[in-house]
Amino acid sequence: MTITREAELAALKVIGRIVARTMHAMARAMEPGMTTRELDEIGAALLEREGAISAPRSAYGFPGATCISVNEEIAHGIPGDRALAAGDLVNIDVSASKDGFYADTGASFQVPPGTPAQDRLRRDGRRAMEIGIAEVAGGRPLAGIGKAIGRFASARGYTLIRNLASHGVGRSLHEAPETIATWPTRGDRRRIDTGLVLTVEPFLSRGGQWATEGDDGWTLYADPAAPVVQFEHTVVATPRGAVILTLPG
Repeated sequence: MTITREAELAALKVIGRIVARTMHAMARAMEPGMTTRELDEIGAALLEREGAISAPRSAYGFPGATCISVNEEIAHGIPGDRALAAGDLVNIDVSASKDGFYADTGASFQVPPGTPAQDRLRRDGRRAMEIGIAEVAGGRPLAGIGKAIGRFASARGYTLIRNLASHGVGRSLHEAPETIATWPTRGDRRRIDTGLVLTVEPFLSRGGQWATEGDDGWTLYADPAAPVVQFEHTVVATPRGAVILTLPG
């Protein structure tokens, strides 16, 4: 969506805070032995308490309130009986709606204790997202997001998953503009409208280039197999840059 009224921005900030607080609360609750279903139940309860509706469940019939992806799973992991273990790399993706407005956020965490290599990957994954967000402003090219992220990734020896893109959001979970690349592309001449609401969510990897679907019809894995992290914010474009909507406040 493209924001045209202050009331729309205020409503997006409300749901943005809700999904951000939910994600961070889930991350704080992680501990060895907890199942991903138990972790999802924490997220579901927090969303319900705030009067928010799980977006993947309501929009697509996803079998969970949130997406929880562990280690070899890189996105859309189904909450279930898998027990978390010390050192696991866990991606938590929370998207929800309230009063007809949607926000989407995600981040990769590690069940303590972490390792220096995983800490570095997560730190660089967050930095890749921040570099992409810095390219968001009214009138600037959409392709500039992926160009900047690609330059950062290449300089540090990383790859990017090239079939999981950013997207428009606001009045639905996925809307125009669709397939906003977080990797370098050619021929995309689209410009960012002032007021545009979109996600910035690069998938940074140590070798993975594509996401492939598993047998359950939801969970995605890296091809070639490699560690992957994802960090995501919902932002709105202004003439002076991006305003991040998915902050816990």
